[in-house]
Amino acid sequence: MILSVFDMFNYQFIVYALIVGISISICASLLGVTMVLKKNSMIGDGLSHVAFGAMAIAVSLNWAPILFSTPIVILSSFLILKLTEKSKIHGDSAIALIASSSLAIGYIVIHSTGTNIDIESYLYGSIYGITTTEMILSVSISFFVILIFVLFYNRIFAITFDENFLKSNGSRTGIYNIIISILCSITVVLGMKLTGALLISSLIIFPTISARQVFKTYKSVVIGSVVISVLCFLTGIIINWYVDWPIGSTIVVVNLIVLLVMVLIGKITKR
Repeated sequence: MILSVFDMFNYQFIVYALIVGISISICASLLGVTMVLKKNSMIGDGLSHVAFGAMAIAVSLNWAPILFSTPIVILSSFLILKLTEKSKIHGDSAIALIASSSLAIGYIVIHSTGTNIDIESYLYGSIYGITTTEMILSVSISFFVILIFVLFYNRIFAITFDENFLKSNGSRTGIYNIIISILCSITVVLGMKLTGALLISSLIIFPTISARQVFKTYKSVVIGSVVISVLCFLTGIIINWYVDWPIGSTIVVVNLIVLLVMVLIGKITKR
């Protein structure tokens, strides 16, 4: 059985899936800590629906899905921020409005253009279909996201726990919120290939919640979240090697099981 696991590396499409999946898992878990602690985790779900609509348009027009979707999702994240800050529409309502509208537009485009598109792959992921160009692009963008997170680590930490204190000190918190939104948008677009529009938010939410059950400091939660996210992805892809389950759904179920285990461990350690 051990040898058969290593046989996975004989297939280029699986190697590409491993490289991209690990990169996306790291990005999603890093951003997830901030999004969950700021109680903005559902933004990822809303942006994934926007990404679905944008990718549907890109594919129907035979354009590059990632390059076309990324700026649209980033602009949508800005729109959510503005609607939340300067209108009577609350954050969750703004997310619901944009998410449902984007999903509907994407579905209409797919049916009206008559393009032969595998809708299920966009809803639930199709990481095994990654091309060499998409792999290089995904890894490059993932490296950029991780680099920005590391460079702005202290500011992201501060704005996560006490944004009002930063404002009182004259810090321009809006810029850092924009940076977080951009990084989240990019991660969502990349994650579409891994788990699809309906499941990408799980990559952002699950690892952080799992890590918080055991770890107590911000840094330990960040590290724990990354480790959990990568291990869950690897476990999911290994299970998929033996059992013909949808890869995105398998990874989410593995994350769910890990969460339940971490909750149990957390209760035992408290005692």
